[in-house]
Amino acid sequence: MNYKMILLVEDNADDEALTLRALNKNKIANKIEVVRDGAEALDFLFATGTHAHRDPRELPQSSFA
Repeated sequence: MNYKMILLVEDNADDEALTLRALNKNKIANKIEVVRDGAEALDFLFATGTHAHRDPRELPQSSFA
């Protein structure tokens, strides 16, 4: 099965833990990338800054696509 990547943008560690716990509890097996703010999310999406090493072809998928 081809799982889509989930990009979680969350600056609160407690909310991140709750979200990850809920996803795990519901057996969501997607790869989950966590970034802390909008600027880091843009770096992730465009493979720049601290995320320059990642493959820019691997992107999270929109649920609207």
